[in-house]
Amino acid sequence: MIAPPTGRVDIAHVHIEVGAGVDRFEALHDVSLSLAPGEFVCLLGPSGCGKSTLLGALAGHLAPSGGEVRVDGAIVDGPHPDRGLVFQQHTLFPWQTVIDNVAFGLKMQGVARAQRRVQAHELLASVGLQGFESRYPSQLSGGMQQRVEIARVLINRPRVLLMDEPFGALDALARARMQQLLLEVWSRVRTTVVFVTHDIDEALFLADRLLVMSARPGRIIEDRRLDFARPRDESLVTSSEFAALKRHCLRLLHRGEADAPLPRMTPLGPPIATL
Repeated sequence: MIAPPTGRVDIAHVHIEVGAGVDRFEALHDVSLSLAPGEFVCLLGPSGCGKSTLLGALAGHLAPSGGEVRVDGAIVDGPHPDRGLVFQQHTLFPWQTVIDNVAFGLKMQGVARAQRRVQAHELLASVGLQGFESRYPSQLSGGMQQRVEIARVLINRPRVLLMDEPFGALDALARARMQQLLLEVWSRVRTTVVFVTHDIDEALFLADRLLVMSARPGRIIEDRRLDFARPRDESLVTSSEFAALKRHCLRLLHRGEADAPLPRMTPLGPPIATL
């Protein structure tokens, strides 16, 4: 009997408030959506719209103020290796070699050293880092560090891969290479991916499905399936279909900014008396 695919995500009427006292504000407002196992989904929106907040709720690092988040039917109530998280800045241990960084998750699970190193070698080869196993993170470029980070997350075989602008700190060429690499790896592992970005080109190039968010409080203002053929290459970004959809997204983002409520201003105190 074939096991059902895993990595289904269900978010129901989630709103999230952050801060305390007079500084408390609503970051997300009534977000509901479902993601099928194996989908590659991009969250696109302006800075500060709550993209990373929603990712934090999916990771289990942030509890919703209302509503619920489920993965494969189970309520998300804390972090778990089944939900791997990749940040913009890597979180590699600087005192450990590349292979030990990648194998760390299996070490925590009690997997024997020989077995975990075999798996780490395979993953490093899949992200193009064979021969760098004995290097330390400081001896790698930014793009190579992110490849190690992705391998370290994937070794836990997560049902959902959460990526928070993972290529935002890279130059344009390195970013394009990492996008292509990510698609190649995803085509093999087919885990569900939720990828946060504010870059329209990146979102359209990567995703099966695009979720556009408004300015704060964040809400979904468009849910669009992208039918660009796979595998994808750099010729896609110069196509007329890509350009038309990019213009549409720009209009959506501008509209979302215009519709957002003005931020609440905190009083500065009583007026200063003048003579």
